Amino acid sequence: MIPSTTGFLTQDFEIREQPGRTYRMELEGDSVRGYVDGQEAVKQAIFRILQTERYQYIIYPWWYGIETADLYGEPVNWVCAELERRITEALMVDDRIISVGEFEHDTGVKGEVHTTFIVHTVYGDVAAEKGVGI
Repeated sequence: MIPSTTGFLTQDFEIREQPGRTYRMELEGDSVRGYVDGQEAVKQAIFRILQTERYQYIIYPWWYGIETADLYGEPVNWVCAELERRITEALMVDDRIISVGEFEHDTGVKGEVHTTFIVHTVYGDVAAEKGVGI
C-alpha cells in the first residue's frame, strides 16, 4: 500500500535561517579553538573562500573558492578588472554577504597585484584583501 500524502504539500512551512556559528580559526597559532558567530564568522568565511583555489580540491563543491591560477602572466589592467569580478563572484555565494565594493589595486610590487576592498555583510562592513602574483 502506498502512503497518502494528501494535505502534506499544502501545509505552511516556516523557513528559518541557520545560525552562522562555526569553529574559530586562530591563524597566528595554527589551531582551531572555540567558536565564533556573527561578523567574526563572516570574516573567517571570507578568508577561507579567498584562500581556496576553485576546482583544485575535491572536498569543496565546484562553486566554492576563487580562480586565480590563470591570472599569472596576464596584463596588469586586465588582472585588476578580472580580480574585482572574481572576488565578487566568489564571495556572493555566502548569503550573509550583501555586496562587495570599493576596490583599490596596488601594483607597486613587481609581479604582484594586491587588492583591498570592503565586503558589506548583514553584520556590517568588513575590510578584506587579496594578493595575486602575475
